[in-house]
Amino acid sequence: QLVESGGGLVQAGGSLTLSCAASGRTFSVYTTGWFRQAPGKEREFVAAISGSDGSTYYADSVKGRFTASRENAKIMVYLQMNSLKPEDTAVYYCAASGKYYSSNVYYAQLSNWHYWGQGTQVTISS
Repeated sequence: QLVESGGGLVQAGGSLTLSCAASGRTFSVYTTGWFRQAPGKEREFVAAISGSDGSTYYADSVKGRFTASRENAKIMVYLQMNSLKPEDTAVYYCAASGKYYSSNVYYAQLSNWHYWGQGTQVTISS
């Protein structure tokens, strides 16, 4: 089970940190990630942390601005978002997968993710 929190309304240029609480004894070996879905658009990949070696992967649109991290001991996943833009407005979802890849191409495919949170709204005002 994945439960997101930390969403809200922020002005452009501001920062926000999303959290995702996970449950399960084997969490540390799962790949975890973040997706987002804006109104009228498809759900898109944002970031992933490999459960194999902790490597991180980011969508080009957020690279350099967003940082994904995790604390296996606390079973928590985080997404630090800086320099936020109005186009970052979306519902953000935490996800987990039992698969390991070395490319954004595979992490971007929704079918490669097995568990999803309920989502948290992030709104960036201009």
